[in-house]
Amino acid sequence: MGSLVKATKFWQDNYLILREFKHFRRATVLAVIFTLFTASFEGVSIGFLLSFLQSLISPDQPAKIGIAILDNWISANAAVINPLYVVSLLILLSTWIRSLFGYFAGIYNEKVQLLLADRLRKQIFEQLQSLPLGYFTDTRSGEIVNTMTTEIERLKQVFGGVAFFLTRAAVVVVYFICMFLISWQLSLISVLVFSLLAVGLTTLNRRGREASFGISEANAVFNSNAFEFINGIRTVQAFATQEYERRRFYHNSLKLLNASNKVVYAWLLVKPIAEAIATTAMISLIIVSFTKFTIPAASLLTFFFVLVRVVPSVQDINGTLAFLSTLSGSLEAIKELLRTDNKTYFENGYLPFKGLKRSIDIVSVDFAYDQKNLVLHNVTLSIESGKMTALVGSSGAGKTTLADLIPRFYDPTEGQIFIDGVDLRTLDINTLRQRMAVVSQDTFIFNTSVRENIAYGSPDATEEQIRKAAKLANALEFIEDMPEGFDTRLGDRGVRLSGGQRQRIAIARALLRDPEILILDEATSALDSVSERLIQESIEQLSVGRTVIAIAHRLSTIAKADKVVVLEGGYIVEQGRYQDLLEQRGKFWRYHQMQHQSGYAN
Repeated sequence: MGSLVKATKFWQDNYLILREFKHFRRATVLAVIFTLFTASFEGVSIGFLLSFLQSLISPDQPAKIGIAILDNWISANAAVINPLYVVSLLILLSTWIRSLFGYFAGIYNEKVQLLLADRLRKQIFEQLQSLPLGYFTDTRSGEIVNTMTTEIERLKQVFGGVAFFLTRAAVVVVYFICMFLISWQLSLISVLVFSLLAVGLTTLNRRGREASFGISEANAVFNSNAFEFINGIRTVQAFATQEYERRRFYHNSLKLLNASNKVVYAWLLVKPIAEAIATTAMISLIIVSFTKFTIPAASLLTFFFVLVRVVPSVQDINGTLAFLSTLSGSLEAIKELLRTDNKTYFENGYLPFKGLKRSIDIVSVDFAYDQKNLVLHNVTLSIESGKMTALVGSSGAGKTTLADLIPRFYDPTEGQIFIDGVDLRTLDINTLRQRMAVVSQDTFIFNTSVRENIAYGSPDATEEQIRKAAKLANALEFIEDMPEGFDTRLGDRGVRLSGGQRQRIAIARALLRDPEILILDEATSALDSVSERLIQESIEQLSVGRTVIAIAHRLSTIAKADKVVVLEGGYIVEQGRYQDLLEQRGKFWRYHQMQHQSGYAN
């Protein structure tokens, strides 16, 4: 009953991983079959070995293999062919067949491990694809990368460990069958001794399993730290915080080292203890067999030959169980990432977006990132088709958050957004995003060529179109000055570019997309005054006949906006035409005065 409960719990705990094997069932089955065949021929070899020893010790007695056809043939041809040669040939033949099966078992075991890792990586990718943007703001990217790489690499060893365990277990079963056929008394004593050994080692295996959770946690923290350090190296150097980062890195590295040492100590303790106890048990059995039992010499030699082979196999089994227990932390990390019951998923709509005819209407919208502190309060706004709507306000006023609701990066906590009267949640969001471009103040540049960065999202763009977009974005000149022009790789996150150059690449990307709806989140904030003027002209050309939502810090960039919306603390406090708001001498007028005095207005 206890075994059934344990088996049920194992299945429930590991179902997320075990279910993946159905996708490469053939390789899994072949791995198991070849493993069992390998173990079976181990027993065949032992049967031939007993006959071989009998032929050596009692050459006058005919060798008995136990297979009637072979025994009759050997007896009939004993005068012509030495039975010892026949038995030797059979031993060699069975050994080579066993080795062949072992080779194929190894191939398919490795193949299943690689397929499992590939499948899990794809499962995690699909999981990440289906999660909303909010999940990534609450989760460290380094931890996700750690799970997709380190933990999967460790977990793929599970099948190899299980296959090795199955091989050794099958071999041990075959060995014990052979031992029982030789002497059931000695075999019972052996089973009792090794059962007690297995029970005694269970505690050590449990310690290894518990220690494994620490190594997964330490790995996640370490990888997250390393990931942040690499991506933030410019900030680290700018603030001269190398010593702080060194202390943090060394601290996390030491935690990983200590966690790994705990696992190593727990895991490696199993084998020497098992070996010492098993050797003591075997010596005791030898003494008992010579003093208490009368067994033919050939049988006794074969029994102890098998027992000598059993001892390392049992040690391997215990060592494998201990090793598998150390992978529990990796298993838990992957299971947690693949779980669906504790995550909120993005629910896509079903209606295709066919173009914006009238307006985007934001009605009584509240929004909070953490469900407690509202960032937007009862926002109601109409964004007319084909016109520019500018969002203005101080930092933290909710401008970017409001813009992020339109492509459904987030959904309102309360209220609704309509596209031509259709609830945004009912639209197939990909059909909307494909006709939209977003240029944000935090531009992401991929570690690939200039050409591929500009054409990202527009795979069918021609060389002429890419160059034209770069020219309109005032990027063509610096691109052509680069070592390989449009083929120049830009480094991780565009490290080879200045802030203004990164922004112009992003604007070129948006221009090439020729979007119907354009969101500019302080798109010109990183540009110098000359580049800004040129980009502003390009944006004005691009904006003709399109719907533009522009978030601006410099008011000069939105002077020609059809509507200006002023936000403060998540509330809309003013909205109207640029000149009309200035004449009201309200919040917008004060912003204008501040920038005019500091030289930003024009």
